[in-house]
Amino acid sequence: MSDGRTLVARWRDWAGTGLEHLVLQEAAQGIVAEATVIATPEGGNPLALTYRISCDPAWRVRTLEVRLIGSARSLNVAGDGAGSWTTATGTPLGALQGAIDVDLAVTPFTNTLPIRRLGLRAGESAEILAAYVSPPDLTVTANRQRYTCLEPGRRYRYESMDGDFVRDVEVDRDGLVVEYPDLFRRVA
Repeated sequence: MSDGRTLVARWRDWAGTGLEHLVLQEAAQGIVAEATVIATPEGGNPLALTYRISCDPAWRVRTLEVRLIGSARSLNVAGDGAGSWTTATGTPLGALQGAIDVDLAVTPFTNTLPIRRLGLRAGESAEILAAYVSPPDLTVTANRQRYTCLEPGRRYRYESMDGDFVRDVEVDRDGLVVEYPDLFRRVA
């Protein structure tokens, strides 16, 4: 991508055993995030994966590619930015109808997508439907979530609408997570 800016971020998981290296490129024609993640999902075995997310200029996800390192397992899905999804071969994914964002369980970056896309002001909240990806099997399900702006450009509350998970997430001025209590910490 040209005529834009590039940001680099790194996160450790809360236990200090996992690491992510992200390169985010923002340009007038869209946004691309590429990363490598080393993680141990809760109750699972250690894994490493790469992902690439592309968005249109309004931060609506257009493609998600995930590849599990050391495995033939991968995921490639495409969104139209209006809530319809297909596989890489064009097969419709009706269960994701209405989702604009993706939520990849092993990274805090996917919280940036709705934070930037929604542009909430102090006290405002919005319910979204996200395409939730769970490693290592890379299954994709629809997941209802709510984001509330506690302090613009600094703190947001994330709530899972299908469970009781709630966290107040601290971000930087670019919407990248600085601290996600009990899950992730920014280290660079």
